Amino acid sequence: MPLVNVMVNGRAYTIACDEGEEDHLKALASEVDSKVSELLGSVGQVGDQRLILMAALLLADELHVATAHLETAKQELAAAKAAQVEASDRMEHSESIAADVLENAVKRIEDIAAKLKAA
Repeated sequence: MPLVNVMVNGRAYTIACDEGEEDHLKALASEVDSKVSELLGSVGQVGDQRLILMAALLLADELHVATAHLETAKQELAAAKAAQVEASDRMEHSESIAADVLENAVKRIEDIAAKLKAA
C-alpha cells in the first residue's frame, strides 16, 4: 500500500492509499487545502483541527448540494422519459385510428366501384 505525502495548511501529512490512487488523493488534499485557505481568509487561524473540520463541512455541504441537484435531474429525466412513452403511445393510437379510417374508406370505395360496375 503506497504512502502519499500531502500538504494541508502548510503541514505535511503522510496518508496510505490503494495502488494507483496517489494522484487522486493528492487532488483531494489540494481541494481540502484550498478550502482551508479560504477559511483562513475569513476566520483566521483557529487551529488545524478546527480549520480542517470546517473545510470538511464546507466540502460536505457542496457534495450535499450537488447530490440534491443530481436527484432533481434524475427525477426530471424520469418525467421526460414517461412523457416520451406517453407521447409515443398516443402517436401509435392515432396511427391505428388513421389506418382504420383508411381501411373503411378503401372498403367503401371498393363497394361503390363494385356497384358502378354492376350497373
